[in-house]
Amino acid sequence: MAFEYAVVLTGGIATGKSTVANFFKNDGFRVIDADTIAHRMLDKQSDKIAKLFGSEYVLDAQVDRKALGGLIFANLSEKKRLEELLHPLIFDEIKAESIKEDLLKKPYILDIPLFFETKRYPISKSIVVYTSMESQLKRLMARDASTHKEAQQRITSQMNIEKKRELSTYLIDNSKALKYLKEEYVRVKNKILNDFFKE
Repeated sequence: MAFEYAVVLTGGIATGKSTVANFFKNDGFRVIDADTIAHRMLDKQSDKIAKLFGSEYVLDAQVDRKALGGLIFANLSEKKRLEELLHPLIFDEIKAESIKEDLLKKPYILDIPLFFETKRYPISKSIVVYTSMESQLKRLMARDASTHKEAQQRITSQMNIEKKRELSTYLIDNSKALKYLKEEYVRVKNKILNDFFKE
């Protein structure tokens, strides 16, 4: 059965989710990364992307993610068209990988940025990596050298981080320094292990 031992790792853009995913990897957890799968699927569907959005978004059979991102984050209807193409394909791939992981009978991490938005995955346990929207904005602008408007568009294209915080099973607060984030991670990791293996 798929997803039996899965714990979703999610959050908002620039909240520190990738750092937490690496903590889990370093501690020996298997991590299935939806973004990696999405990038693979995107290039596999490059012909359809060209037909849907225009050939200028595909270069040498590879999707120009930055250009396509600029289009979809500024236009919700275009974003929806892309999601309708990709999300079922991504789900099928993640489900297949999850079935393999469940055979090991130990918790593993599903890194899914849009877990709450898609409502596609029947998984009860979720970790939200949290920081304020103000921090998200500052971090995203610094990370991607994006304008205030571009960063704001990307953040508001996702569910509000405060709402995700309310929906989480486990919360990792990334409002402070990296040392504090590591402590938060260890606390949540131990709670997950306890929840799965308690007598």
